[in-house]
Amino acid sequence: MLRTKLYSSMLALTLFGFSAQAVNAQAPQENPLAADHDLQTRSRIPEIKRSDMKAEDQAIYDKVAGLNRTTPLMGPQGVSLHMPKVAQAMDILNQYLRYDSIIGRRYIETSILVAAREFDQQYEWTAHEPTALKEGAPQAVVDAIKFDRDIAGLEAKDSLIIRYGRELLRDHHVSSATYAEAVSLFTQQGALEIAAVMGDYVLAAILLTAIDQQLPATTIPLLPDAGGE
Repeated sequence: MLRTKLYSSMLALTLFGFSAQAVNAQAPQENPLAADHDLQTRSRIPEIKRSDMKAEDQAIYDKVAGLNRTTPLMGPQGVSLHMPKVAQAMDILNQYLRYDSIIGRRYIETSILVAAREFDQQYEWTAHEPTALKEGAPQAVVDAIKFDRDIAGLEAKDSLIIRYGRELLRDHHVSSATYAEAVSLFTQQGALEIAAVMGDYVLAAILLTAIDQQLPATTIPLLPDAGGE
């Protein structure tokens, strides 16, 4: 995603999506890789190189990966660029939903965490938990999502997003009461954009899971194993 609005300050980390809180440069052991994984991308697919792309697709690469990139591109962008037109569409959608959605940055990140957790997507969760906290999501909200806790006592908007996401992604059905509350708290457009944010990050989670994307070598995983603390 390497957005000019946010990620330029992260270039020193050389890995997309991970804030300083998520990276432990002093970790004594590196996260291991399976035999079918590429050493550079830490996934099942090789790095896509700009020089190997068609001229018409190189502009897409520049937009998604950033100009003059010198480090391997991992994560959703790395896999999406193997499908340049998909990468272009994903980038346009993600730019709006991540930075300009009317629901606000705190609730955008909360929605992202719900999607990541419902798919137990470690790479996605570890990239976004520190950002959610930075954007103002309370630790109690993050922990309720992370550990699948009861949402009683949480602020109304946070509670609604978690319940909305669980109904969408677990039950495959949203109750009339939940949807009405989403509209009441976020407006009609906002209620739909919460679902769109989750859908955007579900797509990313599916792609990351398909290629078995592993964390950067010295990054501490922040998501527990499915089903418990």
